[in-house]
Amino acid sequence: MNKVLIANRGEIAVRIIRACREMSLATVAVYSECDRAALHVRLADEAFAIGPSAPRESYLRIDRLIDTARRCGADAIHPGYGFLAENEAFAAAVRAAGLTYIGPPAEAVALMGSKTAARRAASRAGVPVVPGTETALGADVPDADFAREAERIGYPLLVKAVAGGGGKGMRTVSDPAELAGAVRAARSEAGSAFGDSGVYLERKVIQPRHIEIQLLADHHGTVVPFVERECSIQRRHQKVVEETPSLAVTPALRQAMTAAAAAVARAVGYTNAGTIEFLLDPSGHFYFLEMNTRLQVEHPITEMVTGLDLVRWQIRIARGERLTIEPAQAVTPRGHAIECRIYAEDPDNGFLPSPGRIQMLRAPSGPGIRDDSGATAGLEVPIFYDPLISKLVAWAEDRPTAVARMRRALSEYVVSGIRTTIPFFTWLTTQPDFETSAFHTTYLDELLAARNGRPFVEPSAEAENLAAIAAALQIALAPASAALAGGGAAAAAAPVTSHWKTQARAEALR
Repeated sequence: MNKVLIANRGEIAVRIIRACREMSLATVAVYSECDRAALHVRLADEAFAIGPSAPRESYLRIDRLIDTARRCGADAIHPGYGFLAENEAFAAAVRAAGLTYIGPPAEAVALMGSKTAARRAASRAGVPVVPGTETALGADVPDADFAREAERIGYPLLVKAVAGGGGKGMRTVSDPAELAGAVRAARSEAGSAFGDSGVYLERKVIQPRHIEIQLLADHHGTVVPFVERECSIQRRHQKVVEETPSLAVTPALRQAMTAAAAAVARAVGYTNAGTIEFLLDPSGHFYFLEMNTRLQVEHPITEMVTGLDLVRWQIRIARGERLTIEPAQAVTPRGHAIECRIYAEDPDNGFLPSPGRIQMLRAPSGPGIRDDSGATAGLEVPIFYDPLISKLVAWAEDRPTAVARMRRALSEYVVSGIRTTIPFFTWLTTQPDFETSAFHTTYLDELLAARNGRPFVEPSAEAENLAAIAAALQIALAPASAALAGGGAAAAAAPVTSHWKTQARAEALR
C-alpha cells in the first residue's frame, strides 16, 4: 500500500490524511463542487473533483470514486464514516477493482447492515438481544400480524427500520391503538431514507444506557475489544456527547460486554474496525442493539484513554498485519475522556442547521484538549452535508477533571458568522445529573423539554451597553443629510438604536 484515496470529506478526511502522512503514505482527496476550498482538499497530496455538491452526484458515486483511484494510481481506499462507509456494494466494488478496502469484508457489512440479520447473528453467538421479531416485516404483512407480534413482545415497544439508523424509521408505541399508524410512519420514513421500507418490532427498554464496545479484528483470527464508551447523551436518538469509561460499568460487566462483542465479531468473520452497541438496563442487564461496520465518529475518546491510533491500525490490518495490541491495554482505561460534537446548528431554534461562512474560528488548546476539525475561518458550511464542525475532546486523570477541562475548552472556543452548539454544551456540562453521570438515552430530550424554549445564552448588560454606544457612534458619524431626510437626528435615533440592540442581542446569542 502506497497511496490512499479518502472517499469522504470534512474532519474525518482530515483525520485519515494525518494518519497516512505519519505512515509515509501518499493521500488523495476527493471533493464536490462546494468543497473545492475545504481543509481536507488542501492537506492531501492530490485532490480530484468528483461532481456537484449533492452527495448522490459526488460522494455517493461509487463509479467516480473508483475511476478516480485508478486514474491517480491509488492502491487503497478508506471510506471514513457516513456516505458509503457501510455500503457493501462499495466495499465489494473496491476489491473487485483490485484495490485494498480499508474496512471490513462486504459480506460482514451486508449481514450486520440488516438489523434483523444482526440480531440473529448475535443470538447464535450466545449474546442476549432485546425481545422482538427476528425477520423483517414487509409491506405485505397485514396489521393483524403486527398486532399479534406486538402482544407477544409486550408494550411499550419500538417499530424500527431494518436498514439504516440514527433514529430514522423508528417509532415508539405505547398501546395497541398506536401500532398501525406507527408502522405506516416508520415504513414511509425508512423507505425515503434508506430505500428499504422493511421494519421490525422490538421491546422498548425503559431508561437504558447506550454502551458500545469498540473492537479491532485482523485477518489472522485475533479480535481485540476495547474499554466501553458511554453514549447515552442523545437528542432524538442522535449521539451528542460520548465518554469513556462509563461510570455505570463495573469491571465484571466490562469483561462480560467485551467478551460478548468479540463473540459477535468472530461469529460473522469480521475484520478491521467495528463497534458493537448495547443497551444496558437499570438492573445491569445488557442487550445487543446493532453493529456499526466502520470507524465511529467518537473513536478519539478511545484513543485518548488507550494511547492507540485506531486509524493507523485500520491501515495496518488492511495491509495484512497482525494485531499486537495487548488485551489489557485495550480494556484498561488510562484516565477519562469526553467528546462533544460541535455542530453548525442553532440550539435556540430547534437545532436547525446554520449554514454560512465562518468569519472567525479559534479552537481551544492546552492540557488534555484535542479538537478534530475540518473547519477553518473563511470556510463556507454547506447545506448539503452533516453540519459537524469539530469533535472537541477533553482528557484528564478522572471524570470530574475531564468535565472541568471540557467546560474550560468550551469557554475558549470561538466561532463567529454561524450559530453553533457550543452554548448548548456549555449549559449541558453544568447540569447536576450530567455531573454525576445520572443519565439515560432519553435524559437529554427530557431535559430540553423542561427548558421550554429558553435561550441557552442571554444577552448581557455589557452587550446592551455596547449596542447603545455603537448606535450613538453610527448617528454621530452618519451624514447630516441622512438624519435630516428622516426628520432629524432625534427621529432617526430610535430606530437605529433599536436595530443595533437587536444586532447586539443576536451576536450575544451566537
